[in-house]
Amino acid sequence: MAKKAQIVTTKAKKKRAVARATLRYPGDGSVRINGFTIDTIKNKYLRMVIEEPLALAGDLAAKVSVEVNVHGGGVMGQAVAARGAIAKALVAVNEDLRDVFMQYDRTLLVDDVRRVEPKKPLGRKARAKKQTSYR
Repeated sequence: MAKKAQIVTTKAKKKRAVARATLRYPGDGSVRINGFTIDTIKNKYLRMVIEEPLALAGDLAAKVSVEVNVHGGGVMGQAVAARGAIAKALVAVNEDLRDVFMQYDRTLLVDDVRRVEPKKPLGRKARAKKQTSYR
């Protein structure tokens, strides 16, 4: 009798970017972001950031299929959010990876709670104020 496939859904955030990952285990080792394979990402640094949890997972990465939907924020925020969602899904499949991810980088499993501060009156930004002239 074949083992039933395990499906895990996770969510991660970075600033305004929200990523939702669906991991299928066992899978064919594919990683898709917003319907596109990860190889279509031209920026090597962004691709490397997203693939970090898969590289740390070792041979488990070849046995899972990951589908990530990410929206909001900028390119880097989306990449970090996708990275976190993938890492959380891998930990849900294999609990031993939690220590590996925490030693490597805590932000893989813990979302960054910092947000942009709202703009205040009489200022151009949140903290900058209009310069006063005394003459």
